[in-house]
Amino acid sequence: MVIGLDVGSTTIKCVVLDDNHNIVFSHYERHLSQITAQTARLLERIQTEVLKGEEAKLMISGSAGMGMADRSSLPFIQEVYATRVAAKRLVPFTDVIIELGGEDAKILFLSQGMEVRMNGSCAGGTGAFIDQMASLLQITADQMDQEAAQAEKTYTVASRCGVFAKSDIQPLLNQGARKSDIAASIFQAVVNQTIAGLAQGRPIQGKVVYLGGPLTFMSQLRSAFDSTVNDHLQRRWLACGL
Repeated sequence: MVIGLDVGSTTIKCVVLDDNHNIVFSHYERHLSQITAQTARLLERIQTEVLKGEEAKLMISGSAGMGMADRSSLPFIQEVYATRVAAKRLVPFTDVIIELGGEDAKILFLSQGMEVRMNGSCAGGTGAFIDQMASLLQITADQMDQEAAQAEKTYTVASRCGVFAKSDIQPLLNQGARKSDIAASIFQAVVNQTIAGLAQGRPIQGKVVYLGGPLTFMSQLRSAFDSTVNDHLQRRWLACGL
């Protein structure tokens, strides 16, 4: 068997494959900064419930996994490389990968040579930003996704920094703006930050794959990306037609 363990800035993800590469176990949880303890508990669970004495290979990835792998003398794989390999195997002919993590965001352009655009120095437009905005609205991130589904309009919200975003959102709350509209506006701000800040004018086209917790669990965030990417392509096609 093979164990893949991804320890990110805010979550731990794990998958166990049998000898035929079938998934026999998967797990996703927030580690709440208790990285070592949470990982140890997870591996003990896998040993007891899945492996049952059988040996397995272990590979670690993720921003917080690098130090763990080094201290434990375990093999480490860089997450961008792992993402590229996985996409090639599971989603052939992928052109663009958009990934939102806990504290970073990435766009991988795979066509015509690989190019990586990463927002690693600021948590604006990432899962941490979404959590911060949900807290401001006094709801959970899941509830914010549910609220956004009921939105009727969107407002301009800065996503580069939580402080700036709060300065946009607080007046809206004070003026009685609908929470659902604000939630949708926050998601749109994340989309704008990712596309404008990372794509930087390079067209997002072809087969696009979404990765990361926010895009996996928040359907309204995915919808906001879909709408913006499709609109971006339509505008480009119209411009070319002129």
